[in-house]
Amino acid sequence: MGQAIAFYTLSAFILGFAIMVVSTKNTVHSVLFLVLNFLFVAALYVLLGAQFLAVIQILVYAGGIVVLYLFVVMLVNLKRPPEAHQDPHRMTRLGFGLAAAVLLELGVIAAYGSTSPANPPPLAAQPAIPVSGNTEQVGWLLYTNYLIPFEIASMLLLVAMIGAIILAKREL
Repeated sequence: MGQAIAFYTLSAFILGFAIMVVSTKNTVHSVLFLVLNFLFVAALYVLLGAQFLAVIQILVYAGGIVVLYLFVVMLVNLKRPPEAHQDPHRMTRLGFGLAAAVLLELGVIAAYGSTSPANPPPLAAQPAIPVSGNTEQVGWLLYTNYLIPFEIASMLLLVAMIGAIILAKREL
């Protein structure tokens, strides 16, 4: 009973801070609410018994990523007035069409999920993970079952970093 109350309390705080992140006008306050959100997610990981993920959440996200966000906020001059002209190359109709297609796809997935049989046929037995402990299990799964998504995410982060360097170099 106590774990359920703690879970729902942490979830309410996480949801509240997420709403504050996107609704706050001041960008620095938004980043601070994001830090609080990351800390409460780490507390949720501790509640679930994943202490390693909680520490990584604090070190990587609440530490490194938020510092990166603050650098971006300080590099971009947000005190400028918005530009008065409309970009002639903007493809608004294409954007709305793609958004509608994604929304339709999500609707089809939700409809298919609600009409699928309640008891799917049993899958082949998965081999047990030959390690014990939370950290070893995360590492084992990351480098076996989820190796391709892990590498794709690392390549996307590399491309984003190179793009940010190129965009920042133009301004200097």
